Amino acid sequence: MVKKISLLGATGSIGLQTVDILKENPEHFRLTAFSTGRNMEKTRELIQQFKPEAVSVLDKDDAHSLQAEFPAVRFYYGQDGLVEIAAHSDSEVLLNSVLGSVGLGPTMEAIKAGKQIAIANKETLVTAGHLVMKEARNKGVAILPVDSEHSAIFQSLNGENTKDIEKLILTASGGSFRDKTREELEGVTVEEALNHPNWSMGAKITIDSATMMNKGLEVIEAHYLFDMPYDQIDVLLHRESMIHSMVEFQDTSVIAQLGTPDMRVPIQYALTYPERLPRPHAKRLNLAEIGTLHFEQMDFNRFRALKLAYDAGRAGGTMPTVLNAANEAAVGLFLNGQITFLQIDELIEQALDQHDNISLPDLDTVLRVDAEVRENVREMVK
Repeated sequence: MVKKISLLGATGSIGLQTVDILKENPEHFRLTAFSTGRNMEKTRELIQQFKPEAVSVLDKDDAHSLQAEFPAVRFYYGQDGLVEIAAHSDSEVLLNSVLGSVGLGPTMEAIKAGKQIAIANKETLVTAGHLVMKEARNKGVAILPVDSEHSAIFQSLNGENTKDIEKLILTASGGSFRDKTREELEGVTVEEALNHPNWSMGAKITIDSATMMNKGLEVIEAHYLFDMPYDQIDVLLHRESMIHSMVEFQDTSVIAQLGTPDMRVPIQYALTYPERLPRPHAKRLNLAEIGTLHFEQMDFNRFRALKLAYDAGRAGGTMPTVLNAANEAAVGLFLNGQITFLQIDELIEQALDQHDNISLPDLDTVLRVDAEVRENVREMVK
């Protein structure tokens, strides 16, 4: 049976790796609808290869140009276009791999339409996890994690009673600057920050990995995905990125999921769950070749963004929304050369300190706070 897929963010890092999985398994998957940004060359290539029913792009002019070129395809654009693709009537699964909180609205609409959700857009759960998970429960929709860490926990929990969990242990590579002190981070460049030691990812997530905000966002995401208190979610520095995460149970047993650092593995598992498909050409994990695995406790003074994420998560309400919005704005400013690397943490902390928390916000409140915080962070720099 062929599973019909909608893909948000098809030309991004996760999107392109998802495309690899779809190419490898044409007898199992059909790409029915997808969204892209401004990469029209790749968009045309994907249309020609997969012959989708619907495509959304960022700009109206691009949508009109493509419509003339591919009359058999329905084209959309902008935020409304993302919603159309996410809730596409002929799709069964939405894989959301767009960057940022723009993924929230489309995910909510896909849930309302009864689609199974494969979530690689962690900002959706960070920004409004209480709303997303409630809607998913109401609609009986599965939220399947694509992040390697959450996929590892999901796999480690298969067949287990969640009441027996002692704690979830997320592993972190440490990012580009894991061997530098905070003092040594003064003046680091964008190019240095984008040089991740283990993973090939997009610019924003690579910077998040360098600040450790990526792991902070994952802690909040794990809280919502697995309904786990923050005091039972730990982060462990693991340089090799071979153990993707672990679950410790109350009898002291620890179950871990291991594998090579390849995002195609959790992507494929989210699309095929509860089954697994072979990957005959993929690199296999060779523990004898690796020899030694290293682990270290996280230093919250060194990785201040991780502490800010825990604090925002525990505070709840709109504080995670503020955390994510301030981080997205600050990372954008850093990538544009407008602030230093260390100012990313400073701007996020300032935004959190200035915000009056709103408990149990509705979707309109979340979106309003998100927009206000982004503007406030940009004004701080001006």
